[in-house]
Amino acid sequence: MKVSQRCASLTPSLTLALTAKAKALRAQGLDIMSFEAGEPDFDTPEFIKQAAVEDLKAGRTKYTGASGGPEIIEAVRVALKRDYGLEYEASQIIVSVGGKHSLYNVFQALVDSGDEVIVPSPYWLSYPDQIKAAEGVPKIVTCGPEQAFKISPAQLEAAIGPRTVALVLNSPSNPTGAVYSADELLALAAVLRKHPQVAIISDDLYMKLVYKPATFASIAVLAPDLADRTIIVNGWSKAYAMTGWRLGWLAGPKDIVRAMANLQSHATSNVTTFCQRAGALALTSDQGFVDVFAAKFDARRRLLVDGLNAIAGISCAFEPLGAFYAFPDVSALYGRTLGGQKVTGSMEFAAAALETAQVSVVPGVAFGEDRCVRLSYATSEKVIETGLARLKKFAESAS
Repeated sequence: MKVSQRCASLTPSLTLALTAKAKALRAQGLDIMSFEAGEPDFDTPEFIKQAAVEDLKAGRTKYTGASGGPEIIEAVRVALKRDYGLEYEASQIIVSVGGKHSLYNVFQALVDSGDEVIVPSPYWLSYPDQIKAAEGVPKIVTCGPEQAFKISPAQLEAAIGPRTVALVLNSPSNPTGAVYSADELLALAAVLRKHPQVAIISDDLYMKLVYKPATFASIAVLAPDLADRTIIVNGWSKAYAMTGWRLGWLAGPKDIVRAMANLQSHATSNVTTFCQRAGALALTSDQGFVDVFAAKFDARRRLLVDGLNAIAGISCAFEPLGAFYAFPDVSALYGRTLGGQKVTGSMEFAAAALETAQVSVVPGVAFGEDRCVRLSYATSEKVIETGLARLKKFAESAS
């Protein structure tokens, strides 16, 4: 049977084999210290769950509008006003099946065959393949730890070409935890003003998980003249501990949002109806519980970063200031033997750490940066402390 060129061009997950191996080892009863998770280990708050239970029991299980019912759309409008100070009409908002689905809609609506989208690297691993699925070309711009994993104005200017249709900005970043400052965003805005054909895709999914001295900043707020070509992507998964609910939202210019709404009407229609009021309550309730989550992540962040920096051969000199990931450089251990394996890159490092130290990390090559590995601190302090002790012993075994 013929497979479309569109799907044949997509790459399988680079981490699939390692994930399968980690699951197999757990099934054997081994105590794997997992730093893979891209989701909070906290439970969804009870009042949010209760709203979904009530709606399910009440039979609120029918279709709503494809872009979301009025209540959840209004809740997103309220959150945009509260968190960004921006006013949007209901027709400028779509609620989708998670932030990933929102991004997929964006690329499908913006990108024609051969169009380029600028993607700073390290990047969230689905950006390039989602762009390819739209028959576009991901234009990867390398932004290493020496520049705090952030694209510079000069790099942005050099990357923009005649087929450039968009720039992806992810702040706070998955996988690095980098957060763009207001000044950095203003400098990028100065470049973008010269190129009115370039849309800005602002992936803000971790905006509520930012740690001092950093603060969250939005290019749509800082540069109001660019707001009409900025698409904000956000959602419930990370800050609200609602990954499995599959709720995400986006806001942007009417014409592009209308195109995405048409696409969604033929793809998924509305998100699960009995999850919508729960999502609305999460956005519009007192946000104190989100602050509690963030404070716990912050304490774990410090524990993990300090511990990584205490291990010879591992450097977390770049301090993550957002999200819940550390992205240390482990390349000083490349070319050496760890656990009986010759380590030449992040895939081999991750495989050796799993098999020898029973510590599961994500290879940085999956995010476009082979010098590093990603560790999530969305896990308990006990896992962090035990994992660090194992990694220390593992690194010390290098020969």
